[in-house]
Amino acid sequence: MFNYAVKYYDLHENPCTKAGSMGKSHAEEMNFWTKAEFEQFIVTVQDKPASYTAFMTLYYTGMRVGELCALTPADVDLEGHTITINKTFQRINGRDVIWPPKTPKSNRVVTIPHTLANCLKEYMDKCYELQPDDRLFPYTKSFLNHEMLRGCKKSGVKKIRVHDLRHSHASLLIEMGCQPLLIADRLGHEKIQTTLNTYSHLYPNKQAEVAAQLENVMNGTTVPNGSQMAGVANL
Repeated sequence: MFNYAVKYYDLHENPCTKAGSMGKSHAEEMNFWTKAEFEQFIVTVQDKPASYTAFMTLYYTGMRVGELCALTPADVDLEGHTITINKTFQRINGRDVIWPPKTPKSNRVVTIPHTLANCLKEYMDKCYELQPDDRLFPYTKSFLNHEMLRGCKKSGVKKIRVHDLRHSHASLLIEMGCQPLLIADRLGHEKIQTTLNTYSHLYPNKQAEVAAQLENVMNGTTVPNGSQMAGVANL
């Protein structure tokens, strides 16, 4: 709001900039699951197709919980293996409300792996008379919290929040070697700085790999290409 007022209503400056980010100093405290932990968890909720598919979608897309709960069959392109994210869901005073997404960048198309596409297809085939504009997951965050707690107890993995599956997805992408700009686009961050501020502490373990690659380049073992150099620059 303050940025909007600065731009259009001649507010001299945004007073919030002096306070800085509320969560940045605690970024290192975020919880997330490794892929092994997620696989240990997900098998325990297979008895409920909705829960299984919802958690698979959250982990392998990194979308927000509200974005998941607002998805419709029309948003899922099973042939193109993409999900279009263009809205979010909230329950306010017992009333279900669909809102525009959090930021303009939150409007995005996320490519999904074939396995997730097949998982979504199997789930949608089981839904009775599912219409293109119906909510694919007609549940609330409270339901997902309950299901995650159930799965954590059965599997023995550490308890995290449903929102932490978004952090888990980002961690997975970083471990795969994906660049911050790609991660920012996939998560729907307005600025790449948000991605770097939030997940920079996950990158130090990559420094040894960068050093090894630079050593190979210096010794002529490998010839750097554009993507390799971009990776070094971004790190």
